[in-house]
Amino acid sequence: MNRRNLMIGGLLLFGFVLAFILMRGKPETAPKEDKTAHTNAVELGEGAQRNIDLELVEAKERGIRRVVKATGIVSPDQARVAHVFPLARGIVEQVAVKLGDRVRQGQPLVTYDNIELGQLIGEYLSMRGEQERLRAQQEVTRKSLDRARSLIEVEAIAPREFELRQAEYDQAKAAVESRKADVARIEEQIHRFGLSDTDIGKLGGSEHGTHRTASHNVLRAPRDGVITAFEISQGELVDREKELFTIVDSSTVWVLADVYEKDLGQVKARGECRVTVAAYPGEVFSGQITYMSDFLDPNSRTAKLRCVMPNQDGRLKLEMFAAVEIPALGERTAVAAPVAALQTIGEETIVFVQRDATHFEKRVVTIGERGEEWVEVRAGLQKGDKVVAKGSFHLKSILQRELIGGEE
Repeated sequence: MNRRNLMIGGLLLFGFVLAFILMRGKPETAPKEDKTAHTNAVELGEGAQRNIDLELVEAKERGIRRVVKATGIVSPDQARVAHVFPLARGIVEQVAVKLGDRVRQGQPLVTYDNIELGQLIGEYLSMRGEQERLRAQQEVTRKSLDRARSLIEVEAIAPREFELRQAEYDQAKAAVESRKADVARIEEQIHRFGLSDTDIGKLGGSEHGTHRTASHNVLRAPRDGVITAFEISQGELVDREKELFTIVDSSTVWVLADVYEKDLGQVKARGECRVTVAAYPGEVFSGQITYMSDFLDPNSRTAKLRCVMPNQDGRLKLEMFAAVEIPALGERTAVAAPVAALQTIGEETIVFVQRDATHFEKRVVTIGERGEEWVEVRAGLQKGDKVVAKGSFHLKSILQRELIGGEE
């Protein structure tokens, strides 16, 4: 009996000890200190605030203008694109540039033997020689007519003879005028290949010998720009239908964007647009809308929009992908915070609200329409809250360091 009582007493004692341990908890599994109050706020002294030029903005109702977003591609301004063709059929002798070169207006691009020009020069010289022969013949008939005129005054020749010599002179004069017109016509054709009156005057002289050098044309750049297409090689036979170079002046470019049908009513024709590209994060380029397509792409249900962008420094490269933002027509009132106040941690959008002089609380917010400088806050802020605008990224960095330190 005593043994049984001892066993029962031992079991009861064991149960009391076990219950005590479970109620109290083991030291190694005790709940950690709640750090929520610490991880949701950042402390920053007034001196540090001045150093980062921290700026506070009061959250209040503001007019929010919606922004229409679109994607686009940087393209050349078609008015600044030059397609260079040879003036006539010829053989390439020397190429002075290469793909990607930046050229100036009037700079030599290629020298080639202009077959058509060579034929014209040969015809020109032949006609000019014929013109000289006809002028000499005209001079002979003029002198013969002068002699006949003096003879008929003394009745030394018959009137019929005088009339014959007059007809010969008139015929010779007409032949000279006709050949002169032919020479002028060919001169005009030669001018189209870039030869001046001085150059033409030298044809057939010692400078050009048999005129072969005169048919060697230099094709020059019609405008400043960059060579973006290059289809030529030395010794190649080219014709006037073959494009040799494409020169693009990229000091002004187009951004061609696709705007969805549902947004077309919000886009102002001839309005402003803002463009960002991946190459320059955070930098915004401003331009002007100059064209909105009159028809939709039947597959994407979008209309093509053209923004003209100044690009003097050449930073916007052709074929870059671009994000386009267009301020929409009209606006509505809502509680708003500065766009600069928004930060992202994980999948949360946050702002920092001043709690007292040196403490700033992290607030998770739900945002709505984005304007140019302000963004609608649908949840997480109240009117009157003082939000950190400039300096919010610095507070985010401090908060993340504290979170990492807490995890360690």
